[in-house]
Amino acid sequence: MEKDFSGTLAIDLGNTNTVIAFQGEKSADLVLIEIPSITSSPGIVPTVIWYENESLKKMIGVSALKMKNHSNSDKFYHFNFKRLIGNPYEKLNNKILSPSESGEKFFKLLWEKIPSKFHIKRLVLTAPIDTYKGYRKWLVSLCEQLPVNEVALVDEPTAAALGTNVPFGSKIMTIDIGGSTIDMNIIKIDGGEGKAAPIAELLKFRGNDVSAISKQKIRCAEIISKIGSKIGGKDIDKWIVDYFIPSNQDERNLIKAEEIKCKLSSTKIKSETLYSLYLFKNKNAEKDFLINRELLEEIIIKNNFLNHLNSLLKDLLNEARGKFCNISDLNSIILVGGGTQIPLIKEWISDEIKEIKIKYPPAIESIALGALAMTPGTIIKDILNKNISIRLFNRREKKHFWHPIFIKGQTWPTENPLKLILQASKDSQKIFEIIIGETNEKRDFNVIYENGLPKLSEIQTTNEAVKWNMEPLKLVLNNSIKIGEDCLILLFRINKEAILFVDCLDIEENFLGKFKLGSIF
Repeated sequence: MEKDFSGTLAIDLGNTNTVIAFQGEKSADLVLIEIPSITSSPGIVPTVIWYENESLKKMIGVSALKMKNHSNSDKFYHFNFKRLIGNPYEKLNNKILSPSESGEKFFKLLWEKIPSKFHIKRLVLTAPIDTYKGYRKWLVSLCEQLPVNEVALVDEPTAAALGTNVPFGSKIMTIDIGGSTIDMNIIKIDGGEGKAAPIAELLKFRGNDVSAISKQKIRCAEIISKIGSKIGGKDIDKWIVDYFIPSNQDERNLIKAEEIKCKLSSTKIKSETLYSLYLFKNKNAEKDFLINRELLEEIIIKNNFLNHLNSLLKDLLNEARGKFCNISDLNSIILVGGGTQIPLIKEWISDEIKEIKIKYPPAIESIALGALAMTPGTIIKDILNKNISIRLFNRREKKHFWHPIFIKGQTWPTENPLKLILQASKDSQKIFEIIIGETNEKRDFNVIYENGLPKLSEIQTTNEAVKWNMEPLKLVLNNSIKIGEDCLILLFRINKEAILFVDCLDIEENFLGKFKLGSIF
């Protein structure tokens, strides 16, 4: 390795562990960065922070982890916060920092500790699907404060797929069960048959269009279907504690539950062997409980976890079939995230889809390494998770209705604009209002919380239309129009920053203007 070199840093902020990896501009080798007293192994940072205030003690990673049993840990020891960033429905009690603040302090402290020999020219970050909107907003705000001019953002399952050694041109299913979320997707890796392999596109940052500096041809990795859920390995930890001590809120017990869960997931133990689990019944008194793998699986099944996975998988496959992609088209199934190491989960997917090969890359590092593999220069096409519609007037029925312009499951950025021709609803109409909204049918296991413990209820389905919170775009025409005549041409498109634009022309194709309508998130 060179003494000093420039390149790309990838950070995959996880709920349990965060991964930091680096790739030099002139090197094909990926480096897992090691930081004394912070990384538990090269590239792996426990996602915990001990924070009192700016002038007193503040630590992250291994140093902070050693403070977990400190007398003031209920106030200053922060963990399990990634899942709450961008999620308005949960809060951490008694903590000096909010989840967003915990993430911000953790991220900044980590950035400060990156060895100075790494000259970071660009930063690649990953984000979960289920809280993507809020999480993305938090990340963008955070990165504005960092001394780096190029930032890319990719969703975690896409990075996981690209981080696994599969043939280019393949269709792959990824199942990522992390500490706080479940993400499933089916993705088509571009390339194969003489085509170039996929690479990623950097976001526009501080006014710099990073994709414009690349001389490589733009290529895409296409997400065929995806689905997510705010349930993960940390919830299994809560269920373990609740089984032995109902309604217990001691965070020290969650750490102990996670440790025994990992131990029981090892392939080297027998399922019937009993192990001690010491849990705090109160602040100072512990009690010894016995648990084996069979009991762990019973707890997981009792809390409806496998049914939840089945529901997510069913919706994922249904959406894929709408894109003419069936199970038989898949090259492989990739399991990433610590939760997929549980033998019961491996058995579940093997039973559900018997005919497809299952791959087990490094559970923790694969997403960060995949994000690094997605070097600047191409567009990753994402898919819409809602219908984008325009409000129109039905002259015959004399009422307004929503007409879709982009459909749930459709890829973006758009390659070609959607053309829509409007007619006058009355004689001599001069003003046209463009009102955009979204419609979305949502089918999901409803996650509810009883005494702070997540529960999975029955599937619920809702269908709603929501107008975007912005002033309608008003267009004024000069030519005389009769009722029912074509008079306005609208060309809609979604750019790579997820912004919906419209080009407006009159019926004689005179350009009236280009207008920003809002973000699709």
